[in-house]
Amino acid sequence: MKALRVLNNNVVLASDEKDQPVILTGRGIGFSSHQGKPVDPALIERVFVPADDRDSGPAADPHHLAEALALISEEVLEAVVTALGDVGIEGRESTRPTLAIAVADHIAGALDRAAQGIVIEYPLRAEVQTLYATEYAQAQLLLQAINEHVSPRLEASEATPLALHLVNAGFVSGDLSFTYTMTGVIQQMLAVIRERYGIDVSHEAMNVARFITHVRYLFVRIQQHRQLTGHESTIGKGIRQYYPEATRTAQQLATIVELRLGRRLSEDEVSYLALHVARMTMEADATAA
Repeated sequence: MKALRVLNNNVVLASDEKDQPVILTGRGIGFSSHQGKPVDPALIERVFVPADDRDSGPAADPHHLAEALALISEEVLEAVVTALGDVGIEGRESTRPTLAIAVADHIAGALDRAAQGIVIEYPLRAEVQTLYATEYAQAQLLLQAINEHVSPRLEASEATPLALHLVNAGFVSGDLSFTYTMTGVIQQMLAVIRERYGIDVSHEAMNVARFITHVRYLFVRIQQHRQLTGHESTIGKGIRQYYPEATRTAQQLATIVELRLGRRLSEDEVSYLALHVARMTMEADATAA
């Protein structure tokens, strides 16, 4: 590998054998690397491969990622990468370096606050536990693993932002604000369904959990400009005809999305929202019976 840019003593932007950009980290690797010259492989501890995706935006730019890594201490980065591997968040620390960087940056700030005795209670904890139960459980394990390698130990409340970072890894932008917006929109959608039908929308109900999962993937499609076909399909039309009341509710939910995100949902997206709404109401009726 040849060095393209030395960021600091521990971070080097380089090109691999396919002439693709990679980010190399290791103690002292920058000190002995020179632009255009081969990098000593014995000094390479980790290789980060930026995503090759035109839609990924500036967050995936190799230069931007390398600069972000250079601001994180080697000790914190080592703790985070090791912990990600320990809890089985498979391969993301190399194939999706944005996750490792985002988590390490957060942990660095959390350690500074902990050293000063500052404890933050995150206001979205209940929502995160409810809407992103899988990621929250992963975040708790990740926090435990990180605490094995850092001092002072971090409070349990840090699982909330870690879970949001894990959720955010599914989006190409790397912008955590999008995940915050999605969280608020899902809560608003569930509130509309609860008020309109008078049903329990707790995540323990199977069809509520399926609805949340569907909406999360809907947000991914919206952000990637890949909504389900913009022309009403035969299946979508059948759903709308069979569930007229649920369709009216789905149209209201689509309006919420348009107001919050500025994106109009396709007819098929509205139809599949209607199908999930209908399933929730039928499950509630069956339980009541």
